[in-house]
Amino acid sequence: MWMVVAGTLLLALKFAEIEPVATWSWWAVLTPFGLAVAWWAYSDATGMTQRREMDKVDERRQERRRKAFEALGIDPHAQGRHGRAEAYRRSREQQGK
Repeated sequence: MWMVVAGTLLLALKFAEIEPVATWSWWAVLTPFGLAVAWWAYSDATGMTQRREMDKVDERRQERRRKAFEALGIDPHAQGRHGRAEAYRRSREQQGK
């Protein structure tokens, strides 16, 4: 992303004929775009992009689960099945009072 921003800035400076970029060759001005394409190709080929997306989905899933447990009044970190049942029973008793 940063390479695209740098390339856009250099391109704007070249078109506006602002020194010292105005005297640079077009190859130097367009190099950041080529580097950005190379980086995207590398990150896609190695699966880096897919792993990042999967991590984001996992984080959202964990957050939804945590919120659902909190809404039910259950401690998601309670030990074992009986610990969760006991937490549920206590929450129901508190609601009934």
